[in-house]
Amino acid sequence: MSKNKPVVVIGLMGSGKTTAGLLIAEALGLPFSDSDLFLEARHGGTAAQIAEREGADALHRYESEHVLKELDGEPEVIAAAASTVEDPEVRAALARALVVWVDASDEVLAERMKSSDHRPGFDPAEMRARREPYFRAVADLRCDVGELRPDQVRDATLRALGLPAVPRD
Repeated sequence: MSKNKPVVVIGLMGSGKTTAGLLIAEALGLPFSDSDLFLEARHGGTAAQIAEREGADALHRYESEHVLKELDGEPEVIAAAASTVEDPEVRAALARALVVWVDASDEVLAERMKSSDHRPGFDPAEMRARREPYFRAVADLRCDVGELRPDQVRDATLRALGLPAVPRD
């Protein structure tokens, strides 16, 4: 593999998709696209606002649109909303990318989400039960972010692409 292949970072809320994705993109010299920023720019609101305004089905459709649109272009690093793995079209498209699953225990994710109003009522166990089989099916690399720092996720991704890790300062 090489940096000419898109990288998609998946995981439940609170797993650090954006943080890891930004570091990976910087190391590869590739553009970065984040689901949250896409939703705000293209659909005029946060995930929570869109879900409240238009419903969860519309939100999930928009989140899938993000991944499909970005995978259709030049290689980049994409932080994908967790819901996207439920879409069979997205799962098929992910075969063209290196898929990095950032994961942690439900307790770690719940603790990280306490300070966020991103999506009130987030229950990691419920989301995991629904999405983990899909994460397992599409992921090329799983990183336990309860144990690994974001820079270690970046370095594991680089190694998976056959590239050297970023030198330490």
